[in-house]
Amino acid sequence: MERNPLLQQAHVLVEALPYMQRFHGRTIVIKYGGNAMTEAHLQEQFAYDVTLMKQVGMNPVVVHGGGPQIGAMLQRLGVETHFVDGMRVTDAATMEVVEMVLGGRVNKEIVQGINRAGGRAVGLTGKDGSLIRARPLRNDAVDLGLVGEVAAVNPEVIHWLDQGDFIPVVAPIGVGSRGESYNINADLVAGALAATLKAEKLILMTNVAGVLDQDGTLRTQLKAEQVAQMIAEGHIYGGMLPKIQCCLDAVAAGVQAAHIIDGRVPHALLLEIFTDAGVGTLIANTL
Repeated sequence: MERNPLLQQAHVLVEALPYMQRFHGRTIVIKYGGNAMTEAHLQEQFAYDVTLMKQVGMNPVVVHGGGPQIGAMLQRLGVETHFVDGMRVTDAATMEVVEMVLGGRVNKEIVQGINRAGGRAVGLTGKDGSLIRARPLRNDAVDLGLVGEVAAVNPEVIHWLDQGDFIPVVAPIGVGSRGESYNINADLVAGALAATLKAEKLILMTNVAGVLDQDGTLRTQLKAEQVAQMIAEGHIYGGMLPKIQCCLDAVAAGVQAAHIIDGRVPHALLLEIFTDAGVGTLIANTL
């Protein structure tokens, strides 16, 4: 006998209720990137997901990337670009484009999408309110230029926006000691914000299902010590390592849980936060 669709909807709401109660008033930092950020239907779903989170009393903070958009603009402008260990070498001309694309076009597209969904989003870079203080990211092999890392976070502007029922949308651009701009990895910015804001959750939206074991099976929950063992045994490697380290650092700094989820899944945020099964990997000190 088929279940009544209306009853199925009621079941979904009942399943979500304990999570709404548990996370009411809590901060959730979301790194937004990958396919979820470049495919129109996923962009719209993300905007509705974040708006719903705010509507039920959570405080979502969005940190976004924009590598492909930066690359496309650099190519259009004829600005040559180079990568070292996956990091874009950023001279002054490149930084000007990075700031224009991340702090301008990409940031405002995300803000507009959330506002269309009924939310109240405000776009920021790390330069606004001295939100993200940056220093140069050192590399012994090559000068990366204006590639930075987070030196300090001043969360005051985020607190003011949360209190006003706004949704902060942060472009990962930091400000140096002399007022210069730095291009910072969005995962690192999200992790630093989550730690400083004492967030309940850090969620990294990616183009992978989550953390897979040696058999290729998705691990839906992992203790931090289990993740460290998987790294030591070589089961986590390559491009996943920096994301995993970001999650471990956040959890070590007091974030209750870090999640790596597949942004290609429709409404991935809601499924991870409001359902028992989730859609990715949860990493925490205790489970």
